Amino acid sequence: MITYILDIFKGIAVVSMAMLFLCCQDNYKRVGEEAKKEIYPQGIAKNFVLTYTEIPEKIGAEDNGSSEVLAVLSGPVRNDFENLIFPYQTFPEGLLVEIFNEKNEKTTIEADYGIYYGATTIVDLQGNVMIKGHDGKELETPQLYYDRGNEWAFTQEKFKFTNPEDGTVMDGEGMDIKKDLSFLNAHKTYGLMLIKESEDD
Repeated sequence: MITYILDIFKGIAVVSMAMLFLCCQDNYKRVGEEAKKEIYPQGIAKNFVLTYTEIPEKIGAEDNGSSEVLAVLSGPVRNDFENLIFPYQTFPEGLLVEIFNEKNEKTTIEADYGIYYGATTIVDLQGNVMIKGHDGKELETPQLYYDRGNEWAFTQEKFKFTNPEDGTVMDGEGMDIKKDLSFLNAHKTYGLMLIKESEDD
């Protein structure tokens, strides 16, 4: 009998708790300043090409002041949120960055999605990120941060680095690398694999 009464009290307690949780659900519709504000870009560019150039510091009287191309950024769509307190730009359909060194040798960076934070000069690249150096070196990773100010890239994700100079492929997790792939600091590696040379070589 006592067990039966205890079971009844347990049942009542469970029902009471369920009713309490149902009563505490937030069904309040927020309006005015409480409502979540939609953020829209102040501008949208389609099939854009942005060229970053630099003019030599010393220009003579007869110098025409020709500029040097440092980088070219292109892609299908660029959303401009530069009017916000923390300004940024998004590249929702992917982007291609072409970087040139003093010898005009080109390194390319591709990604499916990108965010550029103007205040920090950091570019967040996401989805099938691929860096290709002028010397054939390649880096593949799902996400990469590129620091334009220091000309370095870094990630905590897994990566694959192909180096045709010494015929190796390195798999690892977490690394930072110079923009032209000339120096790589791997945090964790899973070993090296030799690239099989073709019979034509």
